[in-house]
Amino acid sequence: MAAGSGGPGPVFSGHGGQGTSAYRDIGGVPGTGNNRRRPGGGTVPPPIPVPAAWQRPYLNIFKHFRVEEWKRSAREGDVAALTDARLKGTVYRIRGSVPTSSYLQLPRTGTQSLGLAGRYLYLLFKPMPRKHFVVHLDVTTEENQVVRISFSNLFKEFKSTATWLQFPFICGAAKGSVYDCTARASRRDLVGSAPADVRWTCLVLDLHSILSLYLNRHYSHLKSIKLCSNLLVKNLCTSDLVFDPGVTFSEARQADLACRGVTPMPREMAFPVPKGENWHDLYDYIRFPSEGSKLPYDSIQKSCAGHVAGGQVSGDPLCQLPQPVTLTKAVRDRLSLIHQITSPKAMPRRCPVITKSIPEVNLTALGLPRAVPAADQELEKNQRPPSAGDTGQSPVVSDGGIHVYAHHRSKQTIRAVHTSSEERLLPDPILKLRMIIGFGGYSTKWALWTQNNAAVVYPCHAVIVTLQIQTGEQRFFTGHTDKVSALAFNGNSTLLASAQAGSLSVVRLWDFPTGSCLSVFKTHVHSLSSLSFSYSGAVLCGVGKDGHGKTMVVVWNAAQVTRGGEVAVLAKAHTDVDIQALKIAFFDDTRMVSCGRDNVRLWRVRSGALRSCPINLGEYHSLEFTDLAFEEGHTAEREPDDRTLFVCSKSGHVLEVDYKNVCMKSVRRLLPAQPQGCQWQDKASSSTGPGIAINSISISSTFCATGSEDGYLRLWPLDFSAVVLEAEHEAPVSSVCISPDSHKVLCTTAAGNLGYLDIQSRDYNTLMRSHEDSVLAFSVEGIWKQMATVSQDNTIRVWDLVSMQQLYDFTAADEMPCAVAFHPTQQILACGFDSGMVRTFSLAASDLLVEHKQHRTAITGLTFSPDGNFMFSSCLQGTLALYSCMVQKSHVLRVLGNVVARDAGSGPDALVVSEDSCLLAFVGPSKYIVTVMEACSLDELLRVDISILDLNSTALDSAVKVCFASVPQGELLVSTSSNKILVLAAKTGRLVREVSPVHKLSCSSLALSKDGRYLLTAGDKVIKVWDYQMRFEINFQVYIGHSEPVRQVAFTPDQRHVISVGDAIFLWDFLALSAERSLPAGAHSSESALLLGAEGSSEKLKDASETPRQTVPLPLLSSPPCLDVSSVHQAGCQSIFSESDKEEEAGLPGSGRMVANGDEDASVLVVESVRNEELVVRPKVRQESSRSSGESANEPRKETQSPKSQCSVRPDSYRHFTPRFKASVLPQSFLHPPAGSEVLKLKAVIGYNGNGRGNMVWNPDTGFFAYTCGCIIVVEDLHSGSQNHWLGHAEEISTLAVSHDAQVLASASGKKNGDFCCQICIWNVQDGVCTASLFHHKTQVQAMAFSRDDRFLVTLGDYSDQTIALWNTYTYELMSSTCISEPVHDVAFSPLSHRELACVGKGAVMFWLLEQQGSDVNLKQVHRAPAPDMLGPVELTSLCYGADTLLYSGTNSGQICVWDTETNCCFMTWEADEGEIGVLVCRRNKLVSGSNMKRIRLWAVAAVQELRLKGPDARSSSVLLEYEITLDGTIVSAAFDDSLEMGIVGTTAGTLWYINWTESTSIRLISGHKNKVTEVCFSPDETHCATCGEDGSVRIWSLGSMELVVQFQVLNQSCQCLAWKPHPIVVWGAESQHVVAGYSDGTIRVFSISRTEMELKMHPHAVALTAIAYSTDGEMILSGGKDGLVAVSSPRTGMTIRILADHKGSPITVLQCTRKQYRDFGVEGGELWLATSSDRRVSVWASDWLKDKCELLDWLSFPAPAGPKGLGSLPPSLAAFCPWEHGTLVYIGFGMQKEALFYSLRKKQVVEKISLPYFATSLSLSPAARFMAVGFGERLLRLLHCPASDAQDYAGHDDTVHLCRFSPSGRRLLTASHSAVLVWELAGPPGPAALLQRGREAAARPQLLGEAPA
Repeated sequence: MAAGSGGPGPVFSGHGGQGTSAYRDIGGVPGTGNNRRRPGGGTVPPPIPVPAAWQRPYLNIFKHFRVEEWKRSAREGDVAALTDARLKGTVYRIRGSVPTSSYLQLPRTGTQSLGLAGRYLYLLFKPMPRKHFVVHLDVTTEENQVVRISFSNLFKEFKSTATWLQFPFICGAAKGSVYDCTARASRRDLVGSAPADVRWTCLVLDLHSILSLYLNRHYSHLKSIKLCSNLLVKNLCTSDLVFDPGVTFSEARQADLACRGVTPMPREMAFPVPKGENWHDLYDYIRFPSEGSKLPYDSIQKSCAGHVAGGQVSGDPLCQLPQPVTLTKAVRDRLSLIHQITSPKAMPRRCPVITKSIPEVNLTALGLPRAVPAADQELEKNQRPPSAGDTGQSPVVSDGGIHVYAHHRSKQTIRAVHTSSEERLLPDPILKLRMIIGFGGYSTKWALWTQNNAAVVYPCHAVIVTLQIQTGEQRFFTGHTDKVSALAFNGNSTLLASAQAGSLSVVRLWDFPTGSCLSVFKTHVHSLSSLSFSYSGAVLCGVGKDGHGKTMVVVWNAAQVTRGGEVAVLAKAHTDVDIQALKIAFFDDTRMVSCGRDNVRLWRVRSGALRSCPINLGEYHSLEFTDLAFEEGHTAEREPDDRTLFVCSKSGHVLEVDYKNVCMKSVRRLLPAQPQGCQWQDKASSSTGPGIAINSISISSTFCATGSEDGYLRLWPLDFSAVVLEAEHEAPVSSVCISPDSHKVLCTTAAGNLGYLDIQSRDYNTLMRSHEDSVLAFSVEGIWKQMATVSQDNTIRVWDLVSMQQLYDFTAADEMPCAVAFHPTQQILACGFDSGMVRTFSLAASDLLVEHKQHRTAITGLTFSPDGNFMFSSCLQGTLALYSCMVQKSHVLRVLGNVVARDAGSGPDALVVSEDSCLLAFVGPSKYIVTVMEACSLDELLRVDISILDLNSTALDSAVKVCFASVPQGELLVSTSSNKILVLAAKTGRLVREVSPVHKLSCSSLALSKDGRYLLTAGDKVIKVWDYQMRFEINFQVYIGHSEPVRQVAFTPDQRHVISVGDAIFLWDFLALSAERSLPAGAHSSESALLLGAEGSSEKLKDASETPRQTVPLPLLSSPPCLDVSSVHQAGCQSIFSESDKEEEAGLPGSGRMVANGDEDASVLVVESVRNEELVVRPKVRQESSRSSGESANEPRKETQSPKSQCSVRPDSYRHFTPRFKASVLPQSFLHPPAGSEVLKLKAVIGYNGNGRGNMVWNPDTGFFAYTCGCIIVVEDLHSGSQNHWLGHAEEISTLAVSHDAQVLASASGKKNGDFCCQICIWNVQDGVCTASLFHHKTQVQAMAFSRDDRFLVTLGDYSDQTIALWNTYTYELMSSTCISEPVHDVAFSPLSHRELACVGKGAVMFWLLEQQGSDVNLKQVHRAPAPDMLGPVELTSLCYGADTLLYSGTNSGQICVWDTETNCCFMTWEADEGEIGVLVCRRNKLVSGSNMKRIRLWAVAAVQELRLKGPDARSSSVLLEYEITLDGTIVSAAFDDSLEMGIVGTTAGTLWYINWTESTSIRLISGHKNKVTEVCFSPDETHCATCGEDGSVRIWSLGSMELVVQFQVLNQSCQCLAWKPHPIVVWGAESQHVVAGYSDGTIRVFSISRTEMELKMHPHAVALTAIAYSTDGEMILSGGKDGLVAVSSPRTGMTIRILADHKGSPITVLQCTRKQYRDFGVEGGELWLATSSDRRVSVWASDWLKDKCELLDWLSFPAPAGPKGLGSLPPSLAAFCPWEHGTLVYIGFGMQKEALFYSLRKKQVVEKISLPYFATSLSLSPAARFMAVGFGERLLRLLHCPASDAQDYAGHDDTVHLCRFSPSGRRLLTASHSAVLVWELAGPPGPAALLQRGREAAARPQLLGEAPA
């Protein structure tokens, strides 16, 4: 049983969510860690104890092992011995919340064994109230396998593995208590901790039955016991007897119960019972499993059955005695929480009391069980005797005697039980297998002629088919349980041998004429791949693999099998050589020949040994030999020496081997290009070119037949001189076989086709065509008697039901059809695909009618209404569509979102329509709900919650399939996950009855006959036919034959046949008579013609074509356009609105709108020609006009039942990119400077964007190193530190990817204003030119990766986009785009194959494959592998490929999972960090992980490759942590060299680190601010610059190297402003380099650069500072605060000497000082300074600080409009002294106009105005030239030359340019945008002014010449 299966097994699960690692004390899976190891490997099995006398009749465990001494037992934690007053004895108390640290264990160590062989274990215990407990029992099987059996009230459900069973224990409460009442009201409230009044319990565990029921193993002995946490334990004992605690010794003696097998509990094990009391009123008794149970149950718990008789024993004790499986009266009234059976008196709540439909309970009377056929044992049930009447009471058990834990059985009507005869469903059998469409399964190379040349024998999966070639009649050999892997006949076709695939291969020998199986024997060989019978049938030989994968040859003696004897092994041998074919020589039963890769060998059995010798192949020793055949002829006069052996090869060589002399006679090579067909080979002359790759060879007396890889069957003369005859096939020929009369050649192909070539007529006859993969669904129509099937081989096939020949074959190259339906009255076929497309075809015209694109995921349901007026479709996304089919081309009427269950799984028949076409039913919106709708409108009529129909189950039952009964019955059938079928009233939803259990696993398909008498169900690999009314004792018949799960089963329209599909197509005759046969004679005869014509006709059944190449008519299918799923799903994959829908229907939920079939199509590309020959690829968007909902009656109503898509919620993963919020927008106009006339040149960028993900790349081979800062790609030379800057993005860059040859870089950013998609730029690394711009993803690109050969680029959308796109890197054409159903975080191509890639997301790894069909390449998800259950609900956040077939993935909980990419399974996990793993890099045997705990770790993973072979048993202890380095932030990017010794790592702190593992060093390469930069300034000598930010840091940078020199960090404060101390009056020296910074707490700090320390801290403000400046001599510090106060402080004394309150109430925005003449402007002082506040006021002051003078010179106030519109916040007020106009200041701020004002302090007026495009956010004036730099909120930097107002605009900022600062010399400019700092250089000679003039002339010249400007 699979772990965690929801089958009929017990509810097993880990405790989950309790917060403790309660089960990690086991040390691995039980059975792997407790065995002693041999030094040389393997395990030494523990000694198996033999039941000894000292263990009989019972063994008191505590007493025998002297627990109180603690020598042979162990205890941990709070374990103590107490005296219990009620029990009057010693009990052991175990307390503690963690089971691993509080326990009592027997024996002391895990290497010892208790060796207790008793079948029953008795545990006398009491759980502690409101606590959880755990008990572990390790038992040993007869196979020496240790299995752990655990039970606990901590477990929520049953789980099992091969070595561990986990049972939930459900604690009961005393009768009448509040807990008992709670249990009555709720079925789940008592799952969990024990109630307050929990009682002492006697638990009896039948260890033998537990192992047998759940694991199919045989119990040997009890190895150890571990009692954990919160238990009181009185004792344990083992015995082979069943003790009854409720019977005393005196009662047993009086009633002589010993002869009846009833034994009272031994006194030392018994609970005391006061006189007059009943044992069962005081204690609980539980036996598990209950006696006679044939099915596993879900938990260990009390039952609600009646109590055992206690007290007085009167009358016949037989009437009073309990069944061993019945329980006490005290617990009878409590509802069993998992599986219980209620009395009939409780049923009228749900069902009417009608005699015919009362559900029958299972009442057990004493008596022997009746014999039941093996097939019926699954549902055997005893009937209620008629004398029980309607009371529900057994005549012999007064309290009901109800079975413990029994499932609901099949409900039956009350009827008399006839013990003399067993009533059952008749006729028996009711089905007869008529025909199978299919061939192969395991292999397509086995097909044999019978000796009479009239029939061929071949395998079809698990069935062997004999097909009469003239009549088409089939005969079947059934008995194999897995696919047949080999066949062999003896010489006269009387004996047939067949081998079965699988690890435990078996061989069956059949009497071929009668079809009976003579012998079945195990081969002890895995994967038996070849069989050969001797001519006499006395010897059988087989080839396979042993358990270690080594080739094994086995020879059996089958001489006695026809006489009833056994098959014995004659000899066997292991060999290292490859064997492709092995045959027994027809002239000697003891001789064999074999061939394979590089060898041809002769074998012989002699003296019980099998020996072989090789044939010397000389220069042909390295060929791959595929098949062999002896020269024909077996007459007695010929000697074996005369025999020639022909051996063929993949290279086209045919060897003729002299058998006697063991040497080659000759070698020929068959070449397709040679007209004569062959050329003699010798050493001197060798042919060139490839030969014919021969797969099979067959020899007759006159000619030879070969089958080859090129699809040809060729006939040759024995000298191979020329091709006599050939037939071409569509697929490689797998095998050829010449008939015994040499008139026909049988041929099989790899595509599953079987046919033969008639040599005389030269006709080719196709006997069988078959699907190459599993059949998913089918549909049958009755008018033209055709059947359509869809398969995983991507084909849709239409078959003729009479001849079963294929009529049509539709192929979908890049899509898989998954649902199909015939129109009931027209020759129209509808098919649904996994892409979400629904297509309808006209079979009459062989044409595609229409394509419907309402769905975006795989179609799960597709059906027509029986009247043909409507069609319905549903998909995995939950969308339901209704179409009108009144005309041939159907159109959509209504689309509903989120109505069909998404989690109910996929299937071919999710939607069912009632017979009268009025009702539509399906499972949804969740798997627990069944919804019934009006078919013509999709208006909801009824919802039935399936999960609440069984009030007694803790496991929520969910619906699987639905099916309507006939209209008169008005019933709806629902199959459920708990293996029931519920029959509901279709109009009211009332439960009419139920059938349980139906199959071992859930029912996969349901079908009801038209007359309502018979029900078909499919489950597992079987089909069952039921009597729908359940009138008989045995109501069903079981039919086997399928080797895979049956996908669908149904009646044919005429009800005469049944079709089932799965591995193949099975057609069954339905032998039951219809309820009424009143059809007209003509109708009857026409009906009976179906499928009967073949029997009455002697005409041979042929394919419509005579040769394989001339296939059946193939309808012309236009290639469907590739859907851009993301365009429709703007907000997430689960939305059904397109983008235009959302705009149109905002605020109008549910409004109607026509959705054209031609929706947005991303496969249509528009290529625009743009500057620099850049290629721009955009999806073509079709404009649709808005329509009102009333324009067309046929417009669909698109509705959604969920207000918000779940996919739009950001995943719980830091690895997922989220762009920083920006209020700024892009400019509407931009003044590009003319080429060559740029005044500003971007010199350097300070900072790294720690908000990006994977936004740094480094190629160690070429040294290419690039990272992003905002919207700029910085390409830096690691040797010189010089930077190049690639500007092409306008938004924040999310991620980068570099090609493997480091020649191409891809970068991605968000969408710009007006763009529909975000931008991906493709850069040529050599010249930094953007060669292409790609537009596809709607929101953000999360990750990108190049394929191994750099031919493809894959891009991954974020959680809102959810698309994965594939691009051709030669043309940058979009090759494929796929919508993903959940957010994905990372993607990577396999280093081993450019066709394979993987991505990780919510709890799973998705494996993808690139499929190439001609020039088209498609991306196909081949597997979604969920994360291991033990990890819980996790996000898989990162991945990287490792060595060979390994894939590593990180989780958001800190684990690393290792996956085997061959099996797509996770075989190992380990906890690599406490936080999320966001970065993984692997090189060979090293792995680097980076997490949000700021750590990078280096792991040694060399042992993982070896652990891969262990599969799920792999342990993480072999993974070693070698190094660990803690950095300054969460790890977001990493790049390492091939040896993983050194690399570069990026963090969210805006830092790039150089990592050297060898030296264990980490060095900052690139630094930057994590948060917004608040101020920038230059040092007076311009060698350095300073920045400060909201992160509280002040950083000093060297302008020469752009490296961080020193950083001053103040914790928990934001640094708001900064100023560098100017040149002092004295000589400049290093000791005078200071910066002053103002902080958000009102403090000022002065830092010494040279001493790298803080020299002074002042606190002049009570609020945050907003501006700061030094006086011109550096002797004073002016600071402004948020409250408008300006403080003047002395850095020498630390005192504040003056406070100015003129601007009080409005924050200060600017403080600036400049020199002036002492008496200039009529005031004293050598300094002029200004203060600007945000209320648009500027004050100008003259000061002489030495004289303590400070005088207001001017006060300016600038007007502004009253109510600003369209501005989130007002632009700042900025002012600055004009360096080139003394006595003038410049003001910019919010005002009446967007302009810069020049104000003269002398004239007291505005003297100049310069118009600006927007309100400015920053301002700086050059001290050297007449330049003014202005920054805007539109991410624009404008350089103005004054007074001419010539302007140049510069890009490079991805947010508001909030800072501009010229250097003192005017040669440099610093700008800041959020955290990015840009360093610009102004052009040198001939001077900036001249450059601007040149630029003006260049711009004007074309216009003068009449040309367009550049």
